Amino acid sequence: MLGVGVYFFRKNKNIDDYYVGGRSLGSWHIGLSVVATDVGGGFSIGLGGLGFLIGVAGSWMLFTGLVGAWISAVILIPVISRLSSKHKFFTFPQIFEHFYNSKVALIAGIISAIGYIGFTSSQLLAGAKLASATFPQIDIQTALIFMGIIAVIYTGIGGLKAVIYTDTIQWIILMSGLILIGIPISYYAVGGLDAIRSTLGDEFLSITNISWQKIVNWAVTIIPIWFVGMTLYQRIYASKSIKQAKRAWFIAGLFEWPLMAFMGVFLGLLARVAMERGMFAASGYTAQSVMDAEMGLPVLLNTVLPVGLMGLMLSAYFSAILSTADSCLMAASGNMQTDILSKIFRFRKDAGSQLRISQIITITIGALALLLASNMTNVLDLMLYSYAFMVSGLFIPVLFALYGKRPNATGAILSMITGGSVTVILTTAYDELPLGLDANIFGITASALIYITVALFTNIKQSYNG
Repeated sequence: MLGVGVYFFRKNKNIDDYYVGGRSLGSWHIGLSVVATDVGGGFSIGLGGLGFLIGVAGSWMLFTGLVGAWISAVILIPVISRLSSKHKFFTFPQIFEHFYNSKVALIAGIISAIGYIGFTSSQLLAGAKLASATFPQIDIQTALIFMGIIAVIYTGIGGLKAVIYTDTIQWIILMSGLILIGIPISYYAVGGLDAIRSTLGDEFLSITNISWQKIVNWAVTIIPIWFVGMTLYQRIYASKSIKQAKRAWFIAGLFEWPLMAFMGVFLGLLARVAMERGMFAASGYTAQSVMDAEMGLPVLLNTVLPVGLMGLMLSAYFSAILSTADSCLMAASGNMQTDILSKIFRFRKDAGSQLRISQIITITIGALALLLASNMTNVLDLMLYSYAFMVSGLFIPVLFALYGKRPNATGAILSMITGGSVTVILTTAYDELPLGLDANIFGITASALIYITVALFTNIKQSYNG
């Protein structure tokens, strides 16, 4: 990973190279980078947890990812690619500045930067916890420093091309680890299909073993990501053409579902079989234990894999974690430089100075993310709240910006604040919401109502004054 970073450190000439890969990348590199970033370490471990709890029906979560990828490929990419080609955008909030004004873009940039700094921290911490849990000789702070320094250095010096090419390598490592090592050895170790059916029953092999509310919640949470994710906009800007970008999104969707979806939940299902059959007794878990579902997959791999293969499998999961951390770091850096600091300070315009400033900002934000991860126990909560605020606040304004007739700046600002605030308040204040629906549904609804109300009031006022 460091070698790739050094290679592109020597190749990059300006911030076009650094933040959007020179706008010259092909569909396969972009597609694999998109799915590596989107699925990443969190989803990899999370899918295992879903398989542990409900079996293969947990794959519906990434089916919503496929839907989001394909919808955005058809209706979002053509609009964004044409705007990017014309105006040479670097970040997602620049869309807001184009359609609304600089104040809306600044608020969107701050929201996005906060979310992605939190994401970067949580991914680094997740990798450190996985390392320290597997290797007792390594304490969590040491693991965090190793993982953080590697991710920050290759991302900071190499820019988006380094991120995308390392994402491709990391995704190949992850797929190879799952297909060649994790799944076949675990399947054989637990006793195969007969053991699964006799231990868990056929419902764990049924795609319908899930409530409609859960699928709706996933859809409302995950599909909007494809319209507001800074990491995704950077890859649209980096594509050679509209055709290449659309093909990349179709590739990413298919890799998410069915490929990664079913492999991830199937490993979690095998972990549940192993626990029920007493294979985790040496780790302190029995069939009567209350086990954290997301711990099932790491414990399974630690139980069934011999030395050597365990190291290769861990490298696969570390790759998944790094592939998300580096992309989030690049997103936060782009937001900070283009959408926030450049509006406050007047940076020098020559290509060399801008490139050095970009690298300094990325490494500084990486150090901040590492500091957050090492000093805060609630980084995961910070990440979740920041992400909820980002999705609920930004989704409606971007839809009206791209597809509305007359984008309303005041409505955009109020809907960003309202949507994000409603989601965060409901998430923190209530354990369960009506019909078991997610707080994001209420946040996005509130955001839409505020935007429409302000826009209608503005139109009425303008008609009256006219």
